[in-house]
Amino acid sequence: MRKVALVTGGTRGIGLGIAQALAHAGHDLVVCGMRDAEDVDEAIAGLRNSGVEVLYVQADVGDRSARDRLIQAVKNHFGRLNLLVNNAGMAPKTRADILDASEESFDELIRTNLRGPFFLTQEAAKWMIDQRRADVKYWASVVNISSISATVASTNRGDYCISKAGVAMATKLWAARLGEFDIPVYEIRPGIIKTDMTSTVVSKYDKLLGAGLTIQPRWGTPEDVGQAVAALARGDFPYSSGSVFMVDGGMAVQRL
Repeated sequence: MRKVALVTGGTRGIGLGIAQALAHAGHDLVVCGMRDAEDVDEAIAGLRNSGVEVLYVQADVGDRSARDRLIQAVKNHFGRLNLLVNNAGMAPKTRADILDASEESFDELIRTNLRGPFFLTQEAAKWMIDQRRADVKYWASVVNISSISATVASTNRGDYCISKAGVAMATKLWAARLGEFDIPVYEIRPGIIKTDMTSTVVSKYDKLLGAGLTIQPRWGTPEDVGQAVAALARGDFPYSSGSVFMVDGGMAVQRL
């Protein structure tokens, strides 16, 4: 029986890269996103070409009823869940100096980037615990996708940085709470990844990368992040719950 993975925000960008890597590794998938089903047909068809079963659920992780409906869809369709990847997130619609930042933008990012995955993990974890109690051979894990912005300050998008710093702490909290059930929780911290989210700042980061921002002088790709998630999903790091895995080309390495 194939493992089942739920990937939020899994129809484009980093989320799609993760879903593709898990599909190639033989995971059945539940992918959620905000777009209508007909708008993600191409992405879902591509995932099914890997020979796995894929269910798409339109859901806003920041909304409690949508989260409930998402988990119920997984239960109804597959009856099991082995891996939750909290990837869904958003950048601020307007990058604003923190002296001018709005409460509306702050609330929106906290809702989507932090509150949503925190309480989705709560609901999924309760189900995972039940599955563990019913079957000692059952395996599960949680992977949170945060960002280098969890520790690197950008004063023109403080709301985003704070939301990702919250995800980093949530990883530690859930790792500590789920340890007794042998359900590891990990954090992957991507760096400068080329996606639609970063499409408006390509020239800025091209210059920074050319000037040595990272040790590896290139953009990261969704595939880079997907490979990291696939390694965790295989169980390659069974004794590393709570750990942070950097996928940033060495950006976080301090250099003189």
